[in-house]
Amino acid sequence: MTTTTRKDLGSEVAFLARELKTPVITETFAALGDQARAEGWSHEEYLAAVLGRQVASRTANGTRMRIAAAHFPATKTIEDFTFDHVPAATRDVIAHLATTTFIAKRENVVLLGPPGTGKSHLAIALGIKAAEASYPVAFDTATGWIARLAATHTEGRLDRELRKLNRYRLLVIDLCRCGDYVEGRDRAVWAAVRSCGFTGRRPLAVSA
Repeated sequence: MTTTTRKDLGSEVAFLARELKTPVITETFAALGDQARAEGWSHEEYLAAVLGRQVASRTANGTRMRIAAAHFPATKTIEDFTFDHVPAATRDVIAHLATTTFIAKRENVVLLGPPGTGKSHLAIALGIKAAEASYPVAFDTATGWIARLAATHTEGRLDRELRKLNRYRLLVIDLCRCGDYVEGRDRAVWAAVRSCGFTGRRPLAVSA
């Protein structure tokens, strides 16, 4: 293959990649092609490398978008959590929760313990694990959720808000206290939420 022909073919590949909206292929196919020729890759190995770069980039971008959409107050991860004073059995439970299988099973997670033991950290970290596993997530404090739902209830938009929240696969509630729920208007809001069956359809991760 002549240099001119290779250049023309490269232009065609770049055009096709743009048409497919695969920018990482546009950016990497030439360099990977040089590497493939130098190292004697098969056609299949080269194709897998190019597609792998595109998929990895798309996955990372999707994760970033889901984390941003969740509105976490900070980035907290399981890997950053200090397990020094956590019993081994509890560590095993946390490791299992980090697999996010509880979401597919529609199981709730309630994190209990004294102040300062990392409940909020773990709640956020589980939410981030869910986002990394391609699950849409929404985060707020108990007070924030109450204010959000109460406002839509007052405005007659609660059903619409619940349908919107139903798109999320995990809802994270931080600093949940019974007193946040039980008085007057808020009792009515949560009664309306329960009557819609919403609370049983989406897993909740609650730090209390």
